[in-house]
Amino acid sequence: MTITVVTADLTRLALDAIVNAANPGLLGGGGVDGAIHRAAGPALLAACRALSEVTPGVRCPTGEARITPGFKLPARYVIHTVGPIWHGGHAGEAALLASCYRACIALAVAHDLQGIGFPAISCGVYGYPPEQAASVAITALRDVPAAHPALDVQLCCFDQRMAAIWQHALNQA
Repeated sequence: MTITVVTADLTRLALDAIVNAANPGLLGGGGVDGAIHRAAGPALLAACRALSEVTPGVRCPTGEARITPGFKLPARYVIHTVGPIWHGGHAGEAALLASCYRACIALAVAHDLQGIGFPAISCGVYGYPPEQAASVAITALRDVPAAHPALDVQLCCFDQRMAAIWQHALNQA
């Protein structure tokens, strides 16, 4: 598996899949989630609504992932994952964040995908400190068994400041 940091608009990556930092209902929202839903078009919302709720209002619990088509996106699929809300780092956030990355990779492998783009999961409105999130993410990705050595993982950052944080974590791993 190759891991690279890119500065780009996640919704414009022409990979097999992009990851949506979603909310548990998978019904769109702000930030990355809203941008992906807007770029994919209304069919994405319909596909998300078609996914079964595991509890009322929850289609994807924190730390898990679900997959839908990408519709109008250049990516063939959207892998939706729900990151943890930051509560100071003592509420299991690191384990849940690592689980997000592992669950997304597992879906990529199960669907025989070659390329996947990740945003900085939980680093927006969920408040996870980017330096800590980057370290958790890189460690989780590096710990994934080499079941799919040809997988191209792109850590997509929206600006140079965030890209520098993620590149530093990648270089330290």
